[in-house]
Amino acid sequence: MKAMVLNRPGTPLEWTELPDRAPGPGEVRVKVLACGVCRTDLHVVDGELPNPKSPIIPGHEIVGRIDAIGAGVAGLQIGERVGIPWLGHTCGVCPYCQEQRENLCDAPQFTGYTRDGGFATSVVADARFAFPLGETGSDVSLAPLLCAGLIGWRSLKIAGDGKRLGIYGFGAAGHIVAQVAKWQGRAVYAFTRPGDTRTQDFARSLGVVWAGGSDESPPERLDAAIIYATAGDLVPMALKAVRKGGRVVCAGIHMSDIPSFPYDILWEERQLVSVANLTRQDGIEFLGLVPKIGIAVKTTVYPLQNANTALDDLRHGRFDGAAVLVP
Repeated sequence: MKAMVLNRPGTPLEWTELPDRAPGPGEVRVKVLACGVCRTDLHVVDGELPNPKSPIIPGHEIVGRIDAIGAGVAGLQIGERVGIPWLGHTCGVCPYCQEQRENLCDAPQFTGYTRDGGFATSVVADARFAFPLGETGSDVSLAPLLCAGLIGWRSLKIAGDGKRLGIYGFGAAGHIVAQVAKWQGRAVYAFTRPGDTRTQDFARSLGVVWAGGSDESPPERLDAAIIYATAGDLVPMALKAVRKGGRVVCAGIHMSDIPSFPYDILWEERQLVSVANLTRQDGIEFLGLVPKIGIAVKTTVYPLQNANTALDDLRHGRFDGAAVLVP
C-alpha cells in the first residue's frame, strides 16, 4: 500500500510505501476510492491536537470497498462500498457508551488521528464503524459526508428546531448543512470571512436568504447559530446575533481562545454548547436522509500524492466546498 504519512506534526506529509495490512478480529480492510480533506486533518498536521499516533496517516472521510474481512465480522461482505468516519472505535463499556453517548467514550480511537486513516490506498477499520453506503452517488461526492456531513447533522440536531439558522464558516460542513436546513424548511443565514464575496455568492447559489461577513449583523435575530470556523472571537458575535432563548453551537474539534464578553449577551437564557465527535446513530440517520435531500456536494479533487497542496489550499480558503483526495 501507499500513503501520505505525517512523521512529525508541523512537517509536510511524505509519500510512503508500506506493507499491506491484514484486518484483525472485528476489522475490515478497505481499498480507498476517495477521502475527503477536513479541517481536523489540518489540526492534526499542524500539531494543534495533542497526542496523535506517530507516525500517522491522516484522513477520516473515507469511501472505499471492502477487500478483506477479519474474524468475527458479520453483516459486511467483500466488495461492499462503505464509509469510514472520524470516530473509529469505542470501548462499549464506559458509562458514556452504556448511556448511548459513545461520542463521549472514555477510550475512543479516531480515524486519521489515533489510528491510521484514509490518505492512503488502503485502510483497516473497526467493522462496527464502517457504514454501508450502497451504490447511489459517486465516491467523491460521498466522501465529505463522512465528517462534514455527519458532524453537520449532529450540530444541526443540537441547534434545535428554530427556523432562522446562522452558519458561521461556509466551508465543507456549512454548505452541506445549509442544504439540509433548507430541506427542513429553515431560513439559513451564511457568515463568511469579511469581504469574502466569492463564498457569499456561493452560499446564495445554495438558497441562503442572506450572506455577509462574520463582522456583520443579520437582518433579523436568529433562533440558533452554528460555528464551523475555528475563530473563538466568533462566539460573542454569534451570541449577539441570536434572540432571547437562542442557542449557539460550537461544532469544531479545535477553536482559538474565546475572548471575554459581557454577561448581557449570554443573559436571557441564551445557550452556548459544543459538539463532540459523532455516534453511529448519527450516521444511520444522516446517511439514510441523503438520497431524499439530494445534497449537491461541491468538491475539488486532488490526486492522493497532492495531499499537501490540498491541505494548504484548505488552510488559505482557495476553494468552495470540500477537497477530496483520490488514489
